[in-house]
Amino acid sequence: MNKKKKVFNAIEPYLWLLPSIVLMAVFILFPIFVVFRISLSDVSRAGIIKGFAGLDNFKKVLSGSTFKIVLKNTLVWTVSVVGLSTLIGFILALVMNNQFRGRKIARAIVVFPWATSLIIQAGVWKFIIDTDYGALNTFLKQLGIIKQSVNWTPGPAAYFAWECAVGIFVTVPFVMFCVLSGLQSIDDAYYEAARVDGATYWQQLFQITVPLVRPSLTVSTVLNIIYVFNSFPIVWTITKGDPANRTDTLVTYLYKLAFYNGKSGQAAAVSVIGFLILCACASVYMVISLRKEGSDE
Repeated sequence: MNKKKKVFNAIEPYLWLLPSIVLMAVFILFPIFVVFRISLSDVSRAGIIKGFAGLDNFKKVLSGSTFKIVLKNTLVWTVSVVGLSTLIGFILALVMNNQFRGRKIARAIVVFPWATSLIIQAGVWKFIIDTDYGALNTFLKQLGIIKQSVNWTPGPAAYFAWECAVGIFVTVPFVMFCVLSGLQSIDDAYYEAARVDGATYWQQLFQITVPLVRPSLTVSTVLNIIYVFNSFPIVWTITKGDPANRTDTLVTYLYKLAFYNGKSGQAAAVSVIGFLILCACASVYMVISLRKEGSDE
């Protein structure tokens, strides 16, 4: 009896984990395997796998000039949205951590962009910046700042800049609340001791606040890299990657390849490339963050 109990105790943790492992295998690992398989296959326009194609799909994708533009856009999109939203979110978290009248209302207002659907957000912003009937031009005219409508999107670069701005706008609340949770877990005794020692605000910020909220920043940054890199609704709603793929990211580009052009093999290849880039970036950031935490200890 004791032997059976020992065996059961040994396998009990794995039994509790089994449902999660099965779900991960069915909904994560298997789809990844399928995408890798399609990327290495010759696929018809109907999505039927004809046979093994090796690296042909990757060669076709990488040899095209469009992919270079799309990859550049994706990197600019990810770095700008994640970087600026982290900075702005951190500053807002510092503000919201203070006691002031109407703090609850302010927090509710800040979280609103995050709680709203990305498609709705992108649609609203597309209406705001429209040259002919946009709310921005109408508002500025009423204030007397401008007399004629301004074309806020004269070219692909301007459109892409607006898309990045919308991405930052909807991402800031997530960062702010991640950092805010870290700030509220810091014991006030640290700051009291620092003030007794004559530490300035900036010394407290960089010597106490930043090191102690770094775990929260690490989590929010890694999740943001994944979410923003794979973000589809904003770019697709505002421009659909046009004109001529000048505002496409990897996600919108592979969508066009798969469902507009019927090139499922090349779309899968783009997906695999994005997956590998994302894994590499997230891994590097995690390693750097963990090393910094280890050195601080």
